[in-house]
Amino acid sequence: MKLKNLLLSSFLLLSSFTLFSNCNQGNSAVKSATKKDTTKKVAATAKDTVPQVVTYPPLDKHLYDSLMKRMAHGDTTGRWPVKNAPYPLPGAILPFKRVVAFYGNLYAKKMGILGELPPNQMLAKLKGEVSNWEKADPQTPVQPALHYIAVVASGFGGKDGKYRNRMPFKQIDSVLSLAKKAHAIVFLDIQVALSNIRSEVPQLEKYWIMPNVHFGMDPEFSMKDGSLPGKKIGTFDAADVNYVSTYLTGLVKKYNLPPKILIVHRFTKKMVTNYKEIKLHPEIQLVMDMDGWGEPDLKTGTYRNFIYPEPVQFTGFKLFYKNDIKKAPHHMLTPTEVLTKYKPYPMYIQYQ
Repeated sequence: MKLKNLLLSSFLLLSSFTLFSNCNQGNSAVKSATKKDTTKKVAATAKDTVPQVVTYPPLDKHLYDSLMKRMAHGDTTGRWPVKNAPYPLPGAILPFKRVVAFYGNLYAKKMGILGELPPNQMLAKLKGEVSNWEKADPQTPVQPALHYIAVVASGFGGKDGKYRNRMPFKQIDSVLSLAKKAHAIVFLDIQVALSNIRSEVPQLEKYWIMPNVHFGMDPEFSMKDGSLPGKKIGTFDAADVNYVSTYLTGLVKKYNLPPKILIVHRFTKKMVTNYKEIKLHPEIQLVMDMDGWGEPDLKTGTYRNFIYPEPVQFTGFKLFYKNDIKKAPHHMLTPTEVLTKYKPYPMYIQYQ
């Protein structure tokens, strides 16, 4: 499996300069009245960031169990559905809905459909894909989503030599605005490069406490051995996944949030180590997402070898508009084909 294209172009260098410049404070000559007004705005913004408490109907455990059994798609090995998994808190999305997401970054057209098309055109295309999945599986409602790469592996070391760029909050806010138009949820994805997940997660806490914001972590660009991103495939261990799920669990409890969906991308065995040690929580819905690109047979092999035999909780499947059709038969799998081929049914679908 080839590596996905890294964001190596100069626009990221420019974005990092923008990010650092946003941290500068105003000059001391600002009038006191303006300072007071600014203080009020900051206080109001902080107040608005705290999520409002929403009461969700109690979980229908009988329905949940029946949907989980259906999700197993006739598997008889005992792997699926996963045994002894906790019931989620009220407000859970999975398995009541299937999530269909567009992935990318607004600075880079080559990183995915989210940034490739103009916003309105992109949202219209997402609506079309949602409709396609609803037609392929009328029993499962579809939740649209925007999956935005908020921390991007880079070809430039940056000031701290970590080879990753944290996107400006202003851009994340624009994605949230787009999502609102589409009644979509948002995933913020982290590529740590030579940083680490513990350093990156808290930087985005003001977004994690929003009920409609969920999490994506990408082992491909987690370079624990110090290699530069893109030179080899990286890795996360169960301990990294557990750190994220524990961190998010704390926020869900503190702010009375619905469960967070945690996406872990994967297309090789070594990308996620010690999967049996991954801990599940009622506050977290964990998805192992088959992230590889290629012709249908190659994707099928990846799902069957690295997703199906190592069950965690839910599965996902990624489709590439361009990379999946590079080789014969030059065909991207349709929703009906995905639902026919794979056990268990993937409940998270991502388009890049």
